[in-house]
Amino acid sequence: MNDLERYFYNNNGRLIHKWKHYFDIYDRYFHKYRNTDVTILEIGVSHGGSLQMWKDYFGPNARIYGIDIDQRCKNLEEEQIKIFIGSQTDKKFLREIKNQIPKLDILIDDGGHTMRQQIITFRELFDHVKDDGIYFVEDVHTSYWITHAGGVKRNGTFIEFSKNLIDQLNAFHSEQQRLKVNKITLSANSIHFYDSIVVIEKSKKTKPYHERTGQSSFDSQKKSNLIEKIVDKLKYILFSSINKVLRFFRIRGFSWF
Repeated sequence: MNDLERYFYNNNGRLIHKWKHYFDIYDRYFHKYRNTDVTILEIGVSHGGSLQMWKDYFGPNARIYGIDIDQRCKNLEEEQIKIFIGSQTDKKFLREIKNQIPKLDILIDDGGHTMRQQIITFRELFDHVKDDGIYFVEDVHTSYWITHAGGVKRNGTFIEFSKNLIDQLNAFHSEQQRLKVNKITLSANSIHFYDSIVVIEKSKKTKPYHERTGQSSFDSQKKSNLIEKIVDKLKYILFSSINKVLRFFRIRGFSWF
């Protein structure tokens, strides 16, 4: 049992509501920030218990911010904890927040969990997370709930939105114009999917490259006569042309290797 889980089960303070398996995931990504000058924003204050949990976990140097639409949450402020009242779908409000708080080491989206809330928040605040920070979205199982406009492979859910981030993460390797290098390609180091959680670890990136070191163990070059070389070239042109057409229409292709 890690310290977060221990705090949760010994909690006699404000209400905390969490899925049990979250605590190991929290500790996996947040442990390195303990007892540092970490800056955190949690969207979704509720009864304020999780903000107190972060305060205990990260230590006296942590700066903790919260956002909630419920006006009563403003009364939950205390030392190290500042709370803003507003909607996470209000782009103007989120942009004002960026002008009032420093860049974030950790952003936790535990807000209303609707598709629109999660997607708008990501688009507006991802850039406000530091280059080596963490963007953490929880309760993404609502992408499968009808009450939150969810459904398996349903357009517009946060899960489907997140799946597209995987393509953007790999855009340096794309041969197609429809997938171009963008801010996700240049700033997301990795994307992790868990039950109900998506974690994006940030890191400044440049175009990847590969190198070789050491000595070859054997001759890997195929020795072919002129006819074989011509046939191989024609096969390459033919199969490449066919696969480009199939790829354009997103039809499963084949490999000649």
